[in-house]
Amino acid sequence: MELFKGRPSDLSDRSEKEIRVYDLLDSLNIEYFRLDHAPAFGSEEELCKEIEESLGARICKNLFLANRQRTKFYMLMMPEHKVFRSSDISKQAGSSRLHFAESEYMEELIGCSSGSASVMGLMNDTDHRVQLLVDDDVINSKYVGCHPCINTSSLRIKSEDVFGKFLKATGHDFIIVHAE
Repeated sequence: MELFKGRPSDLSDRSEKEIRVYDLLDSLNIEYFRLDHAPAFGSEEELCKEIEESLGARICKNLFLANRQRTKFYMLMMPEHKVFRSSDISKQAGSSRLHFAESEYMEELIGCSSGSASVMGLMNDTDHRVQLLVDDDVINSKYVGCHPCINTSSLRIKSEDVFGKFLKATGHDFIIVHAE
C-alpha cells in the first residue's frame, strides 16, 4: 500500500462525500496523508492492521451511539483495543444508557454508512445533533487515523488539527472519556 500526501489527482471515481472531506481539509490548510485500500469494515480485521502500519497511525474505532429515546446522538472515538461499556461511557457523557444507533441515523446525521463512521462526518452535522466523545488515549496521540466518510481510503491527520481547526470549522466540541 502506498501513502500519498493530500487528495487524489484523479477524482473521477471518488464519491461526492469523500471529495467534500478533501475540499474542507484543503480549505482549512490541514495537512493529511491518504492511503487507498480495499473496503475495511472493522478495526479487528487483518486489513486494518496493514492499513495502520502503512498509514503510520492507529485507526480509531468510531462508534455511533444514541440514548434510549434517540433524541441525543454521539460519536465515540476510541482505540480498537479498548472495550465499549455502555454504563461507563454513558455516565461520563452525562446521558442515559447509550446504545448503538441504527445505521439510518448515522447516514442522515453524519453522511456515513455502516463501516465508514468517521470524525470527518461531523462536517455533515450542520444542526449539531451529534456530540463527539473522545477517549483520552486518542486525544493524546500525535495522529488520528480516520476514513474520509468512506471505508476505501484512510487518512492520517495531526490530532491537534482534528481537535482544533477541523472541529472549530464544523462547530463541534468534544467530551474526553476513558474506556477500559
